[in-house]
Amino acid sequence: MKMPLHHLAALTLALVSIMPMKAKAQSPDALAAKSLNWSVTRTEETKYLMYLPRDYNAQTGKRWPLVLFLHGAGERGSDLQRVAIHGPPMLAKQGKDFPFIIIAPQCPDDRRWENDGLVQLLDHVIASNAVDTNRVYLTGLSMGGYGTWRLGLTHPERFAAIAPICGGGEFIDVLLSSRSKAAALRTLPVWAFHGAKDEVVPLDESERMVNVLKKVGAKNVKLTVYPDVNHNSWTETYNNPEFYEWLLKQTRK
Repeated sequence: MKMPLHHLAALTLALVSIMPMKAKAQSPDALAAKSLNWSVTRTEETKYLMYLPRDYNAQTGKRWPLVLFLHGAGERGSDLQRVAIHGPPMLAKQGKDFPFIIIAPQCPDDRRWENDGLVQLLDHVIASNAVDTNRVYLTGLSMGGYGTWRLGLTHPERFAAIAPICGGGEFIDVLLSSRSKAAALRTLPVWAFHGAKDEVVPLDESERMVNVLKKVGAKNVKLTVYPDVNHNSWTETYNNPEFYEWLLKQTRK
């Protein structure tokens, strides 16, 4: 039985469509080099709480240590007073007298801590206050713990010590920093804290960051694990006078 011509034509077209086509010969410039000039311009506002010691006086010539505190995800938004729910800002609000300046910025809703804005904030505060630039410290909790790892390991030369609490980070931040800022990274004191029963941020987030720092030669690195603590490992940490004593002993020259 003969196949109708229109059926034959359709079958031929179908077969052609599934048969592999002969590859075209590659020209010598198949991987031509190209370039694009691009730029990003962004202007944002960072609101922050600032604490000055009771006997702070910029006119005396004395320079003061500075602690940059990064809050957790729950304190994001536009209500700046939420920044003082936890940590050193809360204690300062309750009347505790700290021997250092505290800077506590607020992260906007639906955002995470970004290094660029924090570095510019630090530069601004240092330029307009009597800050001892050899004694600038960084600490934060939960999302702020992640921000502490990221900022501290990207710019280890900026800090005399960092103290991330129930946070974590990326191996790549350590590896890239160890290539360009090896000396600063190896001499950066780190004291991390975590609750063993943390169900929000697992303990191994802190453990792997401490381990990778030790692998690249960092000497002054330690992790305190609270055996019976869940996610809130910051209250015990920030209420411990030994934490501040350790912090203020560290100097970046």
